[in-house]
Amino acid sequence: MKKQNLVFRVLIVVSFWAPFMGALIFLPAWTFNFWQGWLYLGTFFIPMFFVMIYMLRHERKLLEKRLHVKEKREPQSIIQIFNTFLFLALLIIAGLDHRFGWSNVPVWLVIVSAFIMLIGYMSFIGTMIHNAYASRVIEIQKGQKVVDTGPYAIVRHPMYVTGIVLYIPMPLVLGSFWALIPMLFIPFMLVLRILDEEKVLISDLKGYRAYVKKVKYRLIPFVW
Repeated sequence: MKKQNLVFRVLIVVSFWAPFMGALIFLPAWTFNFWQGWLYLGTFFIPMFFVMIYMLRHERKLLEKRLHVKEKREPQSIIQIFNTFLFLALLIIAGLDHRFGWSNVPVWLVIVSAFIMLIGYMSFIGTMIHNAYASRVIEIQKGQKVVDTGPYAIVRHPMYVTGIVLYIPMPLVLGSFWALIPMLFIPFMLVLRILDEEKVLISDLKGYRAYVKKVKYRLIPFVW
């Protein structure tokens, strides 16, 4: 893909999701006087802006893969839809929580959660850059090889580990305990995604079966 076309796609994605997510937060809250909402959007999109610039300059092929979201496998499509629903529910519940005062999350916990969310995001990006074959959909790419170095030498799916670190604190950044409810399903959905993904990798990716024997744990060392 030409650089200008890739830049255009990035701008389309960001120009849609930023106001859309903002609407899902501030409309239910019925106010813009919601500092946790602004903190959340800033923590989410400001690092993304700089990461996009970096990837446009140095990781264009990887960025193009991350923008490809059309899932071919039906089980993965269902999981993807359900995860999107959970994410949208998180934002709406947090907005309603602020409006009606259901939760009282301490300021220090909001700030700490934003810091953890940022760590999760940067760890996710670092892991993604380490794996040149990282894609949002389950597919075997031309010339793909097993990555077994760095975080992939510890667990088989480190990107999902960082994804959990990124998503679980989000409700607290938004100042809502009630919004934790949809996030509780995220680890379960990741387990389903991993089990289905590994069927494809073991079947179609050369060397992955040996990698499974070498790195025994999927997400948490000595647990699973």
